[in-house]
Amino acid sequence: MKNEIQDKGWLLAPSLLSADFYSLKDSLSFIEKKGGDVIHIDVMDGTFVPQISFGQPVVASLRSHSTLPFDVHLMVEHPETQIESFAKAGADWITFHWEAALHHHRIITAIHDLGLKAGISLVPSTPVSAVEEILPFVDLILVMTVNPGFGGQIFIENAAEKIKQLKDKKLDGGYSYLVSVDGGINSETARVVLDKGADIIVSGSSFFKGSLIL
Repeated sequence: MKNEIQDKGWLLAPSLLSADFYSLKDSLSFIEKKGGDVIHIDVMDGTFVPQISFGQPVVASLRSHSTLPFDVHLMVEHPETQIESFAKAGADWITFHWEAALHHHRIITAIHDLGLKAGISLVPSTPVSAVEEILPFVDLILVMTVNPGFGGQIFIENAAEKIKQLKDKKLDGGYSYLVSVDGGINSETARVVLDKGADIIVSGSSFFKGSLIL
């Protein structure tokens, strides 16, 4: 995915976490048919978050069934150990959690060295100030508006305030990262985050139920 926004002004990234796992190939087709721009793939390890979801073999098996970019969201401990294998599996973006790592710049560099885009994700309790030092280097900041680990949660409105903060810092610093938002996104909350300046909206339950109307 190029680091630019399409004509509508934002990108839609449906999350496979809310798809029917029995027919993920059909879910990819549904995403493309309904105007998805990016495939958001939540990788959960049962440690950083309670549940376990997709691994590299699933990503690799899906890769040939879609031309859309894959944003692999690593909700895992020690994300640096997973980067190369997910790159080989077919990721275009790799987004890891600020809270799960120590050497953030090193991980971002490793992602870039593999020819991929690098993203950092923030849980609702992590302030924007935590990531200021790495803003010049990332391609994406993912703002979590729910606590990660489960689909279908309620939107945390206070967490969405980070969107404007990140947009202001992007403008002030002349940075190029995109601001993505994930968690509790439905027709109502999508408008809230887009009004605050989100570049990418991640939607799971509402998208696959057909109730996301924008």
